[in-house]
Amino acid sequence: MRTSGLAMCLSAAFGCAPVVAQEPAVAETQVAETPVQAETETPPQQPTAETETPDTPATETPKTATESADEAKIAEEPAYVRVHEVDGKPNALQTATVQFVGQPGTRYDGAIVDLVGVVHIGQDEYYTELKEQLSKYDSVLYELVAPDGTRIRPEDLEERRSILASVQTGMKDMLNLEYQLEKIDYMAENFRHADMSPDEFVEDLEKRGDSVWKMIARMLGAGIASQAKTGGDAGLLMAMFSGEDRPKNMKRAMARQLVDIELVTAGMDDANGENTLIKGRNRKAFEILKEELDAGKENIAVFYGAGHLPDMAERLENDFGMKAVQTTWSDAWDLTRN
Repeated sequence: MRTSGLAMCLSAAFGCAPVVAQEPAVAETQVAETPVQAETETPPQQPTAETETPDTPATETPKTATESADEAKIAEEPAYVRVHEVDGKPNALQTATVQFVGQPGTRYDGAIVDLVGVVHIGQDEYYTELKEQLSKYDSVLYELVAPDGTRIRPEDLEERRSILASVQTGMKDMLNLEYQLEKIDYMAENFRHADMSPDEFVEDLEKRGDSVWKMIARMLGAGIASQAKTGGDAGLLMAMFSGEDRPKNMKRAMARQLVDIELVTAGMDDANGENTLIKGRNRKAFEILKEELDAGKENIAVFYGAGHLPDMAERLENDFGMKAVQTTWSDAWDLTRN
């Protein structure tokens, strides 16, 4: 059970299942819940009082200089998923929409790009609100490791259940939540596939001497360290046997691990600081983004799992001359109810 909680959290945060996409006619993407409440604030400051912070053990193993530097960097980055508290109690797992605007004098002066973060299982209301939000953009670039141009048809979902997709489906049943692929309309006219194909994914791994199994091993290593910090599967086990309130307690336990998922993403990198799951796929997505901006689109959403957004934000600032101007938070999981 050591990494079972980690596996579930990774599937909720990154939705790795599309890596084994099959037919071009069908596609898998990741979606989140409809926000019950949203609040707007100016980024990219890291939330403080409203962000869930794991308890610090009474005694800790001294951190290496590298570990301390990694955690310092994470603390400086804006958060894209958080636990919102009310009166000191967990109220909701929230995901962020961060709006970037092209700066004066740059190539994309005045253009708007929203990074719309999502978790792949969530409340029905969360996805309803997301559908309404996404319908207002000129273009919505979505993730899915599948052949170029793949579209997701709800009627095909039952035919393409990969292992991780099955994990996500099991999670939604256990937590009384919904599955993103079943709630978002990926056939909408303004949706465009913006991700690697399976061949591109494998090629990117191989050219760096990497593999899926090596990447998973690095992630699990970082995940075990993260679990030691958050209480790991112990909290999930206690929640699993908590009677009538099991869905609520499990959501609370998993939400804390999702908030700390940045520590796991750091473990995805190879010795050269590269990885395919996040950085490689983001590069491909932003090739499509550039095409859309160059075609004159001025209001674009990049609709990806929240774990992708820190790297995407850096790309928008460094490569596109854009600046974050506003962050809106949406409730993906209500942590006060079953």
